Amino acid sequence: MSVLEGLGLPPLPEALPRRVIDNHTHLFSTANYSGLQVDDSLRLAAQVNVTRVIEVGCDVDDARSAVDLAARNPQVRAAVALHPNDAARRFAAGGEEALADDLAAIQALVDRDEVVAVGETGLDYFRTPQGIGREIQERSLRAHIAWARRTGKTLMIHDRDAHDDVLRVLDDEPLPERVVMHCFSGDADVARQFVDRGCWLSFPGVVTFGSAGALREAALATPVDRLLVETDAPYLTPKPRRGKANAPYLLPHTVAFLADLLGMDLAEFCDLTVANTFAAYGEWGTDA
Repeated sequence: MSVLEGLGLPPLPEALPRRVIDNHTHLFSTANYSGLQVDDSLRLAAQVNVTRVIEVGCDVDDARSAVDLAARNPQVRAAVALHPNDAARRFAAGGEEALADDLAAIQALVDRDEVVAVGETGLDYFRTPQGIGREIQERSLRAHIAWARRTGKTLMIHDRDAHDDVLRVLDDEPLPERVVMHCFSGDADVARQFVDRGCWLSFPGVVTFGSAGALREAALATPVDRLLVETDAPYLTPKPRRGKANAPYLLPHTVAFLADLLGMDLAEFCDLTVANTFAAYGEWGTDA
């Protein structure tokens, strides 16, 4: 019995014709959620030509784990941040001192060579109700923007139900050279607004859902040199495996779907996404 069969996970999809990169995933969360261990996840992804990943840490422990993984695996790079929901929760649980401690711990990781992005930071109005929690999220976002600007590293933004306020903060702050809207969730008009500000837009498996017509229109409105692809595993699993746990090895479903949506040759689209990812984050790893 294979690892995937033993865990009740979807089988490997057909391998992509060229190598691609999952520019946003959570391998440790995937292990906790589905039982698919980090080394197995990376091995299976490589079998279908997903040969590099960015592991994203959303709290202090998670961020440290991401950096440690990247330090021992040249195909992995790390992004570190205090997720907006975690910022609100830490303040609610421990006040200013707890929040300051966590932000200081994240800041201490930002300069590490293994870290290519400060994120995912941002605003999330879906899980954090109106009030002090949202104010804390914005304060945390502005701190992360300053770290990305100081280090020259990419700013990776989480935006859920908060497009207008994210745009307001981006317009209000001097930004780093590179900004990625992770798990982009807006329509075509919102996509244009972020692209006008120089952002890359990263599309998850949601773009394959039948109900996601507006997101597909956003993908069509995005210049091809500003388009990225991600899993955001262990969630947002693309069709035809929706409802199962996600992992980087399932990225080919989203890649193939977007290539077809854009009317591009699949191999050319794979090459495009790699070039875009390197433009957004810098190069790492090897295909040898």
